[in-house]
Amino acid sequence: MNKVKMASEKSVTNNSRIVSLLAQLEKINADCLVDADNARYVTSKILHLAQSQEKIKKDMMAKGSTGIEVILSTLENTRDLQTTINILNILLELVAVGGNRRTSVLVSRGGTQILLQLLVNASKESPPNEELMVLLHSLLAKVGPKDRKFGVKARINGALNITLNIVKQNLQNQKLILPCLQLVRVYSTNSVNAVSLGKNGVVELIFKIIGPFSKKNTGLMKVALDTLAALLKSRTNARRAVDRGYVQMLLTIYVDWHRHDSRHRHMLIRKGILQAIKSVTNIKLGRKAFLDVNGMKILYNTSQECLAVRTLDPLVNTSSLIMRKCYPKNRLPLPTIKSAFHFQLPIIPVNGPVYQLYSLPPEVDDVVDESDDNDDTETESEIENDNEEDFDQNFKNDDIETDINKLKPKHELGRPFEDLKMYEQFFPEFTEEFQECDLVSKEPKPLSTNITQGGPIVVPTAGVEQSPVNHAIEIPMKETHQTEDCNKRPIFLGLVKNDNSTDNIPQQQGDQMNLLPSCQCLNHEIIKDFDKISLQNTSKNEQSYTSKVTTKKECKSSHSEITCNKSFQHVSSCGGVLFEGRSVQLGKLCCSGPDPEEEDVSCSVSVEEQVMPEVPDALQLHDPELYIEIVKNTKSVPEYSEVAYPDYFGHIPPPFKEPILERPYGVQRTKINQDIERLIHPNDIIDRVIYDLDNVSYPIPDEGDVLKFNSKFESGNLRKVIQIRKNEYDLILNSDINSNHYHQWFYFEVSGMRTGIAYRFNIINCEKTNSQFNYGMQPLMYSVQEALSGRPWWIRVGTDICYYKNHFSRSSVAAGGQKGKSYYTITFTINFQHKDDVCYFAYHYPYTYSALMMHLQKLESTHNPQQIYFRQDTLCETLSGNSCPIVTITAMPESNYYEHICQFRNRPYIFLSARVHPGETNSSWVMKGTLEYLMSNTPAAQNLRESYIFKIVPMLNPDGVINGNHRCSLSGEDLNRQWQNPNLDLHPTIYHAKGLLQYLAAIKRLPLVFCDYHGHSRKKNVFMYGCSIKETMWHTSAASCELVEDLGYRTLPKILSQTAPAFCMSSCSFVVEKSKESTARVVVWREIGVQRSYTMESTLCGCDQGKYKGLQIGTHELEEMGAKFCSGLLRLKRLTSPLEYNLPSTLFDIENELIESSCKVTSPTTYVLDEDEPRFLEEVDYSAESNDEPDVDLANNAADYEPSLQEDGLSDSEITRTHLP
Repeated sequence: MNKVKMASEKSVTNNSRIVSLLAQLEKINADCLVDADNARYVTSKILHLAQSQEKIKKDMMAKGSTGIEVILSTLENTRDLQTTINILNILLELVAVGGNRRTSVLVSRGGTQILLQLLVNASKESPPNEELMVLLHSLLAKVGPKDRKFGVKARINGALNITLNIVKQNLQNQKLILPCLQLVRVYSTNSVNAVSLGKNGVVELIFKIIGPFSKKNTGLMKVALDTLAALLKSRTNARRAVDRGYVQMLLTIYVDWHRHDSRHRHMLIRKGILQAIKSVTNIKLGRKAFLDVNGMKILYNTSQECLAVRTLDPLVNTSSLIMRKCYPKNRLPLPTIKSAFHFQLPIIPVNGPVYQLYSLPPEVDDVVDESDDNDDTETESEIENDNEEDFDQNFKNDDIETDINKLKPKHELGRPFEDLKMYEQFFPEFTEEFQECDLVSKEPKPLSTNITQGGPIVVPTAGVEQSPVNHAIEIPMKETHQTEDCNKRPIFLGLVKNDNSTDNIPQQQGDQMNLLPSCQCLNHEIIKDFDKISLQNTSKNEQSYTSKVTTKKECKSSHSEITCNKSFQHVSSCGGVLFEGRSVQLGKLCCSGPDPEEEDVSCSVSVEEQVMPEVPDALQLHDPELYIEIVKNTKSVPEYSEVAYPDYFGHIPPPFKEPILERPYGVQRTKINQDIERLIHPNDIIDRVIYDLDNVSYPIPDEGDVLKFNSKFESGNLRKVIQIRKNEYDLILNSDINSNHYHQWFYFEVSGMRTGIAYRFNIINCEKTNSQFNYGMQPLMYSVQEALSGRPWWIRVGTDICYYKNHFSRSSVAAGGQKGKSYYTITFTINFQHKDDVCYFAYHYPYTYSALMMHLQKLESTHNPQQIYFRQDTLCETLSGNSCPIVTITAMPESNYYEHICQFRNRPYIFLSARVHPGETNSSWVMKGTLEYLMSNTPAAQNLRESYIFKIVPMLNPDGVINGNHRCSLSGEDLNRQWQNPNLDLHPTIYHAKGLLQYLAAIKRLPLVFCDYHGHSRKKNVFMYGCSIKETMWHTSAASCELVEDLGYRTLPKILSQTAPAFCMSSCSFVVEKSKESTARVVVWREIGVQRSYTMESTLCGCDQGKYKGLQIGTHELEEMGAKFCSGLLRLKRLTSPLEYNLPSTLFDIENELIESSCKVTSPTTYVLDEDEPRFLEEVDYSAESNDEPDVDLANNAADYEPSLQEDGLSDSEITRTHLP
């Protein structure tokens, strides 16, 4: 206790002493420093206290303290050398520990100018005092990085030449030139200073300091290399270094240090040499010089030798960056960047990228453009901007809309009402009298027994509380074009039921085969047990997949063993032409029998029997025969005549979880090294084209160990395949039709594989700068053999997955005038389970246009017309002549009494749309979940139908989906950027969808909610974008506290965050951006006047929060999200309807909490920009951005230049965030 008291008293004493000493120093200043001895004494005492007491330093720099002003004033006015040295030591002590904020305070008090002036004055003495110069340069080296005007101030004061002359005159004085070189490095961060120093010979000077391996002066060597790297960032200095042969000298020095530093004690020096090489290779001359002296092979070999030591990873990583940068840029091996398919537009846009594409002269080559690499001809852009802003402190995003007049909704129709009357036909509910309809009043009428009964409508992904009533309600099937015979179970499914006898199977089989002489009736019966499929209950699911294929002969093998003649594996279609008229063929069926080495007993199965897999009757909306019929009427630009087996068989969610993949350490580096080996060892590269849409006569490989590829089916996308090594293939995707970019979506078939081999696939022309493939996402694969064995599902596959910038680049023509735009590679390795299987790979779960039309027909044919009002119309025809469906769903009126008809007609509207971007297939799966929920027989779904009228456009871009586009329609434009001024001829689906909304606005029936379903490639979870004036203004300097805004736009997202496991409220944004002013969300909000106008984004990867944390997302979760969206609307109804006051209070508990929390908004939504999605916020792998990674050299310097904003530990987002008062 006494010790604590004594320490406290001592602290108080020291504090009073420093105050007293500062007061004395201030008095000495007032007396014009006539008492030099006293000043010397006082400053020495202050120095002693600062060196011994950390608290003293804090007090001197504390807010409100005048200590720093007194010290700086004394330094500026004194002429006594010892006093000056004392004060410089005091300042060094103040900024030594935790010096970021303290250094900033020193700069704000004018310390930089005082120190620079002192340097100028001290240099006039001959010779200058060495100790003074060491202290001055050390302090300036610490202060400089915190002063954004330091470069200008140093140049104006003439400090550059002073420091440079000291170095020239004291090359042997390590103590003096070390802080001088540190300061030269700080000078060089200003490009004008770097050029000036280079012209005065500083580069040549540094090469006199650095040299081969030596244990002497290693500290000086490290600082000199860091300074050299900073200087060589100037193109002028880099060219000077190349002209003098310094590239080879740097490589020679690096190899020498690499060989002699066997204990790796001088890794920082070795990295410093690499940083200098990295800087000089930023110019074309530097890269050429690097290649000419065999730099690729040197760095490759040295980096391979470093791989065994984990601590040498910085050297390996930097070497990799240099090699990738110097790898000669190649053009894609294509005749043109434009799509392999051409579609003639009815009219050509008057501007924009499509206009530019059509305006190119025929002789222009959009692949090769040698001018792209002529960066040395660019003018020297190293001009100092004297008005630089501190962007860290004054964050501003120019894309945020700041004009409040533009933010305020206009509520303008944009078209005359007479023109909008054409949309009356899509709203028959306004005039329907239901006089001839068989309506129910309170209880449903018994169903007729003479109508063919369908199975129960089961919605396993709805995720709502089931009523205790019987779920298996038998409902009448609506008559369709199909015959009753085709609705029978296909006998070759041969599914074994636990409670049924199979004695009658042979007779059924015979009947069925007589019905289907040339094709198979492929309808699936709805299975009652489908609702048992769950990610959480694997054992029960596995039991349901024990069905067997019934064959004409008794088969003694297991149910997964199906064989066929070996000759069949080469047939390109299953059973030849399946249909009369337009021929539609199934893709190549695998030789589905196990290898002779894998089985002892096999059985013969006919072609007809092999077509259908062993599938549980779970695909209640999937009908293969109906799918084929729809495909025959689907119009594609390439006129596809094949059907992919996954689309034909259908997909069910696998009965197991698929966790986000944990990436092995260094996998991306390994892949890049393998790419570099192509240049170092060119003789090992096969380089053979084995698939090419641009050349129909390409030779098809007949070797047994070469894979075969195909993408000639609906939604397929694969343009070219090149075999690189025996088991490695480069794949090139097709661009969107009438475009020369948007390469991301892929869907293709692979066959001819062998087991036990690791095949590497590289998709080499992706365009996005980062991807969730770097953070655990896997591509999807569908195995035909697995489907035939009762496992018809897409599964996440692949190892060693990564996404990185490669050495292929776009021409300036293809990149819209920008030079050097690189492509990116998705690479993954796959080991196939079955020999001679047929497998399909996709970017995400495919969902074709034909699948949508099939699902809509099945929903229409199986719904209960007594309860559900379902209507499907054609909104319009697309450019290629496909119909764009619009669906109306609500509840039938309770009766045809006037009150019930009025209630029916006055239900509020919900307007939903999806799939405007073809590559975002997850949006269609979410929409499927929404449709199934709305058509289900649960009390909650019935309540929802009685509450709203749903107008749904489930696929806004059918042509893009059909033809395998990633983002555009056949017009070559992003349809979600056309909502402001859609063109009837080029964007018919958007024109008419907007027309529907304009019509509703004209008759005063605005939708309560508008939501456009999308997919997101670079964020996890599901989230929403909405529109808010106030939250947008939060991100500007304009005052937003005076704005009054209804916070109802937050209610639905808040509800979903509480009820939907995959939904994440913290990822939602309600900011309106200039670049998004023509999107559906903003236009419907601003022009139509719908307050709750949203884009709902679903991840392509998985979730990092909630119930599905750590899991990749699947169709089960996506469909569940669609169902949860519906249940969220039901809760929203309870919150927004004034007529619900008589409901039990318990129903409002959660809703009231949500409303209260939504009204307590205290911070703006995080705003970021990138197409329809925020910028990827996860840490980018070192090589994902190739050579564009931020420089951290200053932070690693011995002078401790930490370029952080403050000392208090706040993140950048916390610094830039603005809080409401």
